[in-house]
Amino acid sequence: MAASPANAAVFAALGDETRLRLVSRMCDTGPASIVGLTEGTGITRQAVSKHLRILEGAGLVQPNRVGRETRWQLLPGGLNEVRARLDEISAQWDDAIGRLKAFVED
Repeated sequence: MAASPANAAVFAALGDETRLRLVSRMCDTGPASIVGLTEGTGITRQAVSKHLRILEGAGLVQPNRVGRETRWQLLPGGLNEVRARLDEISAQWDDAIGRLKAFVED
């Protein structure tokens, strides 16, 4: 699997601590409103909204209108894709370490 611009966008989006916490929170709670995601964080709703738009641009979340409220839902596809990429990189490192070990032992 080759690196793709979509993978880079996901890694960039998750590289921010606030966005990573928002994704983690949605993993724990499921879909949530901006009010729910803001509660107890000390971050303004405006800031959370900005971070959610970045996550949406990376294909990690989507807004769903429920009555007058918008609830943000995690899309696992983007996370699964980068997890597969990280697994591939991990396997490459394991292979490289194995070759290094064999070289050193010879």
